[in-house]
Amino acid sequence: MSAALPTSSREWHLVARPHGWPKAEDFALREAPVTTPGEGRVLVRNLYFSVDPYMRGRMNDVKSYTPPFKLDHPMEGGAVGEVIASNAKGIAVGDHVLHGLGWREYADVPAEHAVKVDASLAPLSAYLGVLGMTGLTAYAGLFEVASFKEGDVVFVSGAAGAVGSQVGQMAKLKGASRVIGSAGSDEKVRLLVEEYGFDAAFNYKNGPVAEQLREAAPDGIDVYFDNVGGEHLEAAISSLNLHGRVTVCGMIAQYNATEPTPGPRNLALVIGKRLRIQGMLVGDHAALQPQFVQDVAGWLASGELKYRETFVEGIENGFDAFTGLLRGENTGKMIVSLA
Repeated sequence: MSAALPTSSREWHLVARPHGWPKAEDFALREAPVTTPGEGRVLVRNLYFSVDPYMRGRMNDVKSYTPPFKLDHPMEGGAVGEVIASNAKGIAVGDHVLHGLGWREYADVPAEHAVKVDASLAPLSAYLGVLGMTGLTAYAGLFEVASFKEGDVVFVSGAAGAVGSQVGQMAKLKGASRVIGSAGSDEKVRLLVEEYGFDAAFNYKNGPVAEQLREAAPDGIDVYFDNVGGEHLEAAISSLNLHGRVTVCGMIAQYNATEPTPGPRNLALVIGKRLRIQGMLVGDHAALQPQFVQDVAGWLASGELKYRETFVEGIENGFDAFTGLLRGENTGKMIVSLA
């Protein structure tokens, strides 16, 4: 065990289910007592926690692939921190662990749900992004779900985000003939081309997506990695070549819609082009984890794979970090720092 423990921990609770855009009054930052961990558990001082688009869906009381957040309970999400008390074999005080109880300062975690991480391999925050769930999402979505092959032309929406920026770079590293990205600002477009090595990029706010995509990919595209949905998906279906593949990873453009959003108007093209459109959840691809870590750690060490993180300091700003993410205020992974 350890020395004197803190007596309380601040944690974010969902207190009402948002209708449309989340509002400050739907959330509350509350204090909870901190107790000594029981048998087989560890107490973690969270240093960083993740805010992710999928969390918006968990705020709705609907049956889905993951249970909704409970009202008046702390929310959950990826976090990395330092063990300050341990009642579990194999995890010692001072170890750094990755776990699923974010949105709080201190977490009482079952040892089997805590994964030890090495701060000497990469910064701890990287285990929430490029070496974590978002990185594996990019890797699995491109190589397994979209069946990427050398020479493919790849289009990524939300390309300056945590997942999209990795997809584009991984495609280039594995021999894509052309990689195109869309983003929501001219600054992000420059980042995609100048830092991440995309062949072309455009700001979707500057004109119709279909027109800008046709200009960027005059010979069409073979793979579309969808983080956005809506107009982007319709544009991609128009530009996809015969036997094109689509990985549907997210549809952030419609997460806060209060009415059903119309589907692509050109869906009939799927038939003649023999397109494959497949949804993905990263949890289905855990078997790729060892290969993913090996590949990505190598690319990071060689400097071939670059990543950005946007940090919001302080637990009291957790709600602002989440809504900022939904508005696209982040470049790369959005992380709340408690360090």
